[in-house]
Amino acid sequence: MDAVKTRKISTSALAKSLSLSAKDLFQKMESAGWIARVEDAWELTEKGKAKGGEYVAHSKYGKYIAWPEMIRVNNEESDTGTSMVKQFLTASAFGKKLELSAQRVNALFSELGWIKKALKGWEVTPQGKAMGGQQREDKRTGIPYVCWPESVLETKAFTLSLKEIRGDLSQAIGLEESSNGSDEAGFRDKFPAKLRTADGHFVRSKAEMLIDNWLYMAEIVHAYERKLPIEEDVYCDFYVPTGKVYIEYWGLEEDPKYRKRKEEKLKIYEKYGLNLIQLTDKDVQNLDDVLPRMLLKFGVQTY
Repeated sequence: MDAVKTRKISTSALAKSLSLSAKDLFQKMESAGWIARVEDAWELTEKGKAKGGEYVAHSKYGKYIAWPEMIRVNNEESDTGTSMVKQFLTASAFGKKLELSAQRVNALFSELGWIKKALKGWEVTPQGKAMGGQQREDKRTGIPYVCWPESVLETKAFTLSLKEIRGDLSQAIGLEESSNGSDEAGFRDKFPAKLRTADGHFVRSKAEMLIDNWLYMAEIVHAYERKLPIEEDVYCDFYVPTGKVYIEYWGLEEDPKYRKRKEEKLKIYEKYGLNLIQLTDKDVQNLDDVLPRMLLKFGVQTY
């Protein structure tokens, strides 16, 4: 009996068992925040994973999403008596919950890379879709905006960013991350940030100092060792919020442990589809030629 309960089937097979068309079931799951359309494919959201959804690689059909055979999309609707769509909140609604203005909430989502500015209003990014964000449009003005499932309040990335904008001192002095025993934290402890840059950042190597100084002199707003907006504890070398682009400098290629750490980080960047610029020692010696070209690919103009 347990084996039957844990059996997982494709979305199409699940739709057939529920007497629904595959299109209708996909729409229901998207409205429920379980899946999101990213480019030309459906991607699982954190909420979808919590419901038991998982990716399956098939030799004939390729990669698809599978679900527990007994799952029902309407379970939560029948419990609450309301549609799952109504559980999606605007930035204004989130602001009321968090005692922040809608502008501050949107700025937080933007800094995380989940939305980007449109000509007017906001547009959801692929990363935002993966978090369950849904693109909407004001019927009167046509201005685009994004609605979010309440579940984003429980994600680590959102929680940490919220603490930062509220000035949480435990977050500011790194108490939470100091208790983290990850390889990332161990690497940062092994190479303390002692070199002061022109804008006051303390970095870990001369190469990082040159990169930081270049960004500062080019008047490009940037962060040093910003945590990636994901559940894993991974930090970038530099983050440029204007283009939602992350910069990694690889400086210890001869170290096997470092190479392994590099490979793991690259997989993370690829997994979440984050904008990434990679720099080597050779690039650092030619930043004036290299960085403007690389940044321009992500819409960041220099000089």
